[in-house]
Order: sequence, then structure tokens, then C-alpha cells
Amino acid sequence: MPARLAAGRAQAGQTTKPEAVSAMSVAVPDAAVAGPAQAPPVVDARRESDGELSAQRDAPVGGQAVLEGVMMRGVSHWAVAVRKPTPEQLREADEEAHGPIAAMGEVEVEVFPLDSALKRHRLLRLPILRGVVALGGSLMIGFRALEVAANAQMPVEEEEQQEEIPRLVWFGTIAFAIALAIVLFFLVPVGLTSLIKGELGSSVLFWTVEGVIRTGLFLGYMVLLSRIKDLRRVFEYHGAEHKTISCFEAGLALTPANAQRFSRLHPRCGTSFLLVVMIVAIFVFAPLGLPAWYWLMATRVLGVPIIAGISFELIKFAGRNRRRGWVRALMWPGLKLQLLTTREPDLDQLEVAIAALEAVLEREKPGELSAADLLGVEVVA
Repeated sequence: MPARLAAGRAQAGQTTKPEAVSAMSVAVPDAAVAGPAQAPPVVDARRESDGELSAQRDAPVGGQAVLEGVMMRGVSHWAVAVRKPTPEQLREADEEAHGPIAAMGEVEVEVFPLDSALKRHRLLRLPILRGVVALGGSLMIGFRALEVAANAQMPVEEEEQQEEIPRLVWFGTIAFAIALAIVLFFLVPVGLTSLIKGELGSSVLFWTVEGVIRTGLFLGYMVLLSRIKDLRRVFEYHGAEHKTISCFEAGLALTPANAQRFSRLHPRCGTSFLLVVMIVAIFVFAPLGLPAWYWLMATRVLGVPIIAGISFELIKFAGRNRRRGWVRALMWPGLKLQLLTTREPDLDQLEVAIAALEAVLEREKPGELSAADLLGVEVVA
């Protein structure tokens, strides 16, 4: 049964501390962090030019924004925390024939076990292959989290009557989403470039133009998403997810006030991952030259798992090596792209994100896990 949490639960700051901070840590004074009679803690974070903090270590936790809530996942559990609408909001929404704009009730948390195929099968942990498997698992959890969040916005009597969606339906939904992405970002670009294939004259120019079109379509898609007003609160919860994870990675107590001080941008974000996919695709397809049109189409489909696997490895590497200046420089475009898919959250939204992460931390301690425990763990924020 879901645990219902009264507003303000996260203010207590209960958390599991990560491992000891590194030599690059900086002292961050704050009464909310240290307590009234303690010295300022040493925090594994750096202060950005805009005054916000960014964590300097990686932890095996990730997440996703959902409707009026956040999903957080760890090594062996994942949790969804959602702020429920009040009865008054539900009545108003029913009278006005649309859903509540911003749920203002209590926070509801559901926790689920996480049994990754990567832990069960050693072969699946090979580089590149592990990224493909991890992304498939993340999609399954992500769609399931969206269902949990949507059900939480219903009246209690309707929520109890909801039946769990069959696994086959989830597989079909994921397959459709992947197919749509392949058509839009891989087949359409190569098809458009093929129309002027004769004028280009070289394979280098061909895959360069194709890459520019692919990246342009992706950026245009991101801009359109960012302008949808109904997604604004989802983007705010996305920012809350990032801030909360960074707060934990830095070693600060999990409170809304502490999390608010961190950047809403995170190096392991899925938005950055997608941009890396667009760029990696250029280099993967380049050696193929200019085969017949049907081979061009086939390679754009068959090459997707390889591109996704390579991109996943790069994102994980960036997250683990975020201290290095050249890594931060390479991450910069992806981080700036997150300005489109995240918004600054308020303290109530941070409370929800913290509730989700604390639910995971109550069952596992990512900062104290052994190398054996972390085998096969691949998490993107």
C-alpha cells in the first residue's frame, strides 16, 4: 500500500550520507545544513558562475519527472512520489471539465522492487550492450511511473478500481515510441538528404548534411516541447529531480532549502543523452559511405542500438568525471539544452522529489554499497 506523507515530511532532512567527500570538496556554510551548534559541513560540490552548486561526485541514483511528482530509482528499488489533489480541487476540476492545474494535497509514495537483467546475466554487462539493456529497463520503469502518477490524480474510489496495465501493452507502447523516434530522427533525415544526394558529390558532405538535419529536427522538437504550457509543471518537477539528486551526491541533508541551492542541470540527464545520440550518429554512419538507398535506410534502423549504447557510455563517463575541465566543456551543450526541459521548482515540488528519493534510501544505501552490489547498475538521471 502506498505511504501517505503529510506536507512537510521532507523538512526533517532524513537521508543516507554518501561516502566520504574528496579533496576537491568545498565548505558551504548554511544554518539549515550544519544545525545551530555545529561547524559548516564539507560538501562535495563546486559553485557555478551563477552562484548555484553542482555536485562533484556520482551516485547510483536517477529519476524522472511525472505528473505532479517524481520517480526516483536506486540499485534495487524505485519509488514514485506524487502530490495528490485535494477533494476541493477534484470537485472544481469536475465542474470545469479539466484536471487540476497544480495538486496541493498530501504526498503519496509508492515503492517497487527493481530486478535488473544486468544483474542476472553477466553477458549483458559488456560495454555498449549494457547501455541498450539499461535504456530498455529505464523505459519500462518510466512508463510504469507515469501510470502510477496518473492514477494518483484520480479520486480514491476511481484509483482503487484501476487495473494494472498488462505487460504486453507496455512493450507495445515502448516499441511504438522507439519506432516513432527512429522514423523522425533517423529515417526522415536520411530521406531528405537523399533527395539532394547527387548535388552533394561526396559521402563526407552527405553524412554532414544528414547530421545537421537530424540535430536540427531534434532541437526543434525540444523547443516545441518547451513551449507547451501543460508541460511546465512537469519541467519544474524535472528540475526538482535534478536538484535533489545533486544534493544527495554532494552529501548535504535532503531538505528543500538545501536542494534549492543546486543547479537544475545534471550531467546524466536524458536530455543530454539524446543530444549525444544525435552527434554520435554522425560518426557511426560516416564510415558506411553512400550505399544504395535501401542500405541507407537499413543502417539507420540497425545502427540505433549501437549509437544508443555508445551514447550511454559517454553520458556515464561524463557523470563520473565531471570534475575534469575538458569533460565539463564537452557536457556544456547538453547542460544548456536542459534549460528547455527543466524549470526552477518551488519548495513544495522539491519536497515531493525528496520524498521519492528518501523512500529509496530507506531501503538501500547507495553510498555504502560494495563493488559486487553495484555490478550491472546503470542509472541515468
